[in-house]
Amino acid sequence: MKWDESYDSPDVEDRRDEGAPVERAGGGLGLLLPVLFRFGWKGVLVALLLYAGARYFMGGTVQHAPSRQHAGHDDARSFVGYVLDDVQKMWAQRLPGYEKARVVLYSDATTTGCGLGDAAVGPFYCPRDERVYLDVTFFQELHNRFGVRGDFAQAYVIAHELGHHVQRLTGTSDRVERAPLRSRRGEEGLSVRLELQADCYAGVWASSAEQRGLLEPGDIDSAMRAAAAIGDDRLQKQATGTVQPEKWTHGSSEERVRWFQRGHDRGEAAACDTFGTGRL
Repeated sequence: MKWDESYDSPDVEDRRDEGAPVERAGGGLGLLLPVLFRFGWKGVLVALLLYAGARYFMGGTVQHAPSRQHAGHDDARSFVGYVLDDVQKMWAQRLPGYEKARVVLYSDATTTGCGLGDAAVGPFYCPRDERVYLDVTFFQELHNRFGVRGDFAQAYVIAHELGHHVQRLTGTSDRVERAPLRSRRGEEGLSVRLELQADCYAGVWASSAEQRGLLEPGDIDSAMRAAAAIGDDRLQKQATGTVQPEKWTHGSSEERVRWFQRGHDRGEAAACDTFGTGRL
């Protein structure tokens, strides 16, 4: 992906030097799980996987660029800020009254409007304070653990989380949260549909970025490999050796890739109606 290495977004809040909040010692992950089950990047099953063996779960690497710091300059902040602003500019053009979200960079743990955020659960969006929380060290894990390379894998993650912000602004996430718990569960449940719609929204932005000449050969494939790497079926297989669709929260690898690709191929949010379709 082509991006400005000197870019600085006013909507990136950097807390990486603040240190972990004291309350983390009291079990921060447990405090955040109820929110993450509906809005987080991976949900309860992935959190269990992480605590069982992986310190961080999701991420990618931009050929080392977004993790460098030099001469007072931070490539991670520049990259995240560039993607953040580009995604939001697109949504501002397509969604009347769009209100910006912010991204918070942190290390290990931080306080959020949804409780205590712990890096072990991966990046997540908090609807209460309209912020995406991201420990950038997770970018190394998708590369190290799953072999997914390329900076566009990281961009896909950021765009997915901003998709949740769009869902908040349009009222979609509120409707899902108010729905009966039984309707949210399972492979065809509303929680899975919410996550797949965010994948599709990320694909819509990928299409826009491609049309504007920001992408390089292999970028879309990199994003789809990232989507496949974090499918519920793959994670369950790795964690337990079995696949239990009734416990899915984010969709299978095939579904995540397919909905991202649908957004990319169609290039419009109207193509992302995961709630109006029958079988996913």
